[in-house]
Amino acid sequence: MQRKRGGGSFRRLVILVALAGAVVLGLTTFRAGPRPEISAASDLPGIGKRTRVQVSVAEPRRGLSEVRVEFVQGERTVPLASRSYTPLPPWAFWGERTKRDELTVEVGSQTLEGIVEGPAAIRVVAARAGTWLRSPAPALHELRLEVKLRPPSLQVLSSATHVAQGGCEAVVYLAGPSAVRDGVRAGEWWFPGFALPGGDGRQRFALFAAPYDLDDPRAIELIAEDDVGNLARAAFLDTFEGRPFSADTIEVTDQFLARVVPAILAQTPEIDDRGSLLDTYVAINGELRQANSRTLVELARTSVQEFLWSRPFVPLRNAQVMSAFADRRTYRYGGRTVDRQDHLGFDLASTRMAEVPAANDGVVLIARYFGIYGNTVVLDHGYGLMSLYGHLSSFAVEEGQRVTAGRTLGRTGDTGLAGGDHLHFTMLLQGLPVNPKEWWDGHWIHDRLALKLGPALRFTQGPSTAP
Repeated sequence: MQRKRGGGSFRRLVILVALAGAVVLGLTTFRAGPRPEISAASDLPGIGKRTRVQVSVAEPRRGLSEVRVEFVQGERTVPLASRSYTPLPPWAFWGERTKRDELTVEVGSQTLEGIVEGPAAIRVVAARAGTWLRSPAPALHELRLEVKLRPPSLQVLSSATHVAQGGCEAVVYLAGPSAVRDGVRAGEWWFPGFALPGGDGRQRFALFAAPYDLDDPRAIELIAEDDVGNLARAAFLDTFEGRPFSADTIEVTDQFLARVVPAILAQTPEIDDRGSLLDTYVAINGELRQANSRTLVELARTSVQEFLWSRPFVPLRNAQVMSAFADRRTYRYGGRTVDRQDHLGFDLASTRMAEVPAANDGVVLIARYFGIYGNTVVLDHGYGLMSLYGHLSSFAVEEGQRVTAGRTLGRTGDTGLAGGDHLHFTMLLQGLPVNPKEWWDGHWIHDRLALKLGPALRFTQGPSTAP
């Protein structure tokens, strides 16, 4: 009887071993990895000079085996990237494997020879983990994109374009229908184009400036760009007038520091006290000045696409010019240089707390304390053109209010980085400070802008009003 029981146990063990062997055999024969999940997305809606494609592949069970990325156009297939991995063996359910990976490829005329316009695809091939007997078909995914190699057409329509360093101008042109962005690039500055009011629907115009610190006219060009980055460029300037700017030295005193630094800190929480009046002043004069400049650029993006003005701009009445546009200032304290900055406006002094008129019709964008400028009003005049009135002692308008030329905005003062009661006035185009003298001159506006823009700018010429 005992031998019988022992024989039964042995048979059960044999059966269990056989079953385990069958399971292992089945796993090694049939347990292939599932189809990997694949996604592909491009940073542009098509392929131009250089389009970046981000590929993501995932297979969390046995892990990735092999991934290939290819460019396919017609009968041509070009390998772009490939990676190999070690998946889990068929019988294993845990262990080291690559569950997910991402690949980035760049494709376009700058990365592939022989690429032509027309349909194409980015093909992703992800192999499945196999067995000794099974080699399952790989997973495939295609991202279909159109290859575009020709830039938009671009034709300059206006003529007699004469710009001075620090000044403004206008250009009228045609950009082809494939253009998604057009305008004037001047060094690091961008001046967008707009549909010409009253035009035939195809005509465009751009108000642009030659930045005060740019002295190479070759850096100013008309641009049209399509949705995959193909660029058309056109040189269009007839003359460029370089202008040397004045230099000035500002003596910083303890009395001045004690007056302006605490007041600005109290109104500007984003600037930290640097431990001394002088160090804090230098931070205000540099860091806060740059922050204010960035805000003005952002503000210009909210400008209405409409000419809100039709007459020459007017300055502060009966004012004396204390400092002109783009003076290169050196700041000295205790006999040593502590900072250098450019003064990008006109300092105009009249009587103490003089009424400050709106230079032209517009909408109030800012009427508040504004960094280095203290109490400030900024007016929008349309198409990115703005005027700024700084160091005010009081306000007579509110943000969002529409005003007409000559309307009192407030009164002069000495808030912000002001050494005394005066108005800091400047004009800005897309946030870039430009020389106000041109905008005070009715003849300049007529010759440089109104003649080019025609009925789009219903301009009534007047005499120069520059102080």
